Amino acid sequence: MNLMEKAIKRYSPLFVLPTFLAFVIGFIVPFCEGLYLSFCKFTTVKNAAWNGLANYKNALTDASFGHAFGFTVAFAVVSILLINVIAFVFALLLTRQLKGTNIFRTVFFMPNLIGGIVLGYIWQILINCLLSLSGAPLLMLNSKAGYWGLIVLMCWQQIGYMMIIYIAGLQTISDDLIEAAQIDGANAWTTLWRVKIPMVMPSITICVFLTLTNSFKLFDQNLALTGGEPAHATEMLALNIYDTFYARAGAQWKGYGQAKAVLFCILVVAISMIQLKATRSKEVQQ
Repeated sequence: MNLMEKAIKRYSPLFVLPTFLAFVIGFIVPFCEGLYLSFCKFTTVKNAAWNGLANYKNALTDASFGHAFGFTVAFAVVSILLINVIAFVFALLLTRQLKGTNIFRTVFFMPNLIGGIVLGYIWQILINCLLSLSGAPLLMLNSKAGYWGLIVLMCWQQIGYMMIIYIAGLQTISDDLIEAAQIDGANAWTTLWRVKIPMVMPSITICVFLTLTNSFKLFDQNLALTGGEPAHATEMLALNIYDTFYARAGAQWKGYGQAKAVLFCILVVAISMIQLKATRSKEVQQ
C-alpha cells in the first residue's frame, strides 16, 4: 500500500462525516423524538406527558384510519399494476429504433417534473369539467370519481419515470441473447416472457418498489385533488394522519396523530421489504 492509499484510508471517514451528521440531525433525531412523542400527550416537544399505549389503542380502533388504510390499499394495487404495465409497454415500443423516440421519452417524462399540489389542482379542474358536462356529481360529492381521478393523476405523473427505468433495463439485454432465442424457434411473445422479462427483473424490482412506496405515501395529490371528500371517503393514510394532527386542537390529538404516523411508517417499511424480497428472488443472475 503506497502513501496515497494510506492517506485515503486514514482520512476517508472525514469525507463521510458531513453526510452522516446531516442524516443523524435530519432523520435519526426527529424519528426518535417522534417515536417517543407517540406515547405522549403533547402540544410541543417540551410539553409532553407520558400516555403509554393509549394513543396506539385509539389509532388501531379508529374507523377513519381503517377506512383510509383500505382505500390506500385499493388505490395502491390498481395504480401499481397500471403504472408498471403501461410503462413497460411504452419502454418496449420506444426501444424498437422508431423515429422520434427521444421526443416521446421527453414528453412522457415531463409530468414527473411537476409538483404534486399543482398536478392535483390541474386534474381537479379537468375532471370537474368532464363531470359537469356529463351531469355527474363533482369530485367533492363523488367518491368513485375521486378514486379514479387519483388513479389517473398518479399514472400520468409516474408512468414516464418508470418507463425510463424500464428502457435502461431493456437496453442492457444482449442482442446475442435475443438472437439465440429466435434461432431456437422462440416467437416475439415467448421471447418477451422467457427472455426479456426475466432479464429486466432488476428494473421491475425498482419500479414496483417506487410505485408501491409512492402510492402509500401519497399526500399532496390527495390533498389538492379531493381533500378526502366526500366525508373522508377518498382520504388516504397520509392525509388522515395530517387531519388528525393538524385539523383538531388539543394535546390528545397530537399524540394520537403521532402514533398513527409511527404505525404508517412501520406498515410502509414492512410492505416494501416483503416486496423487495419477493421480486429480488425472481431476478436472473447475469
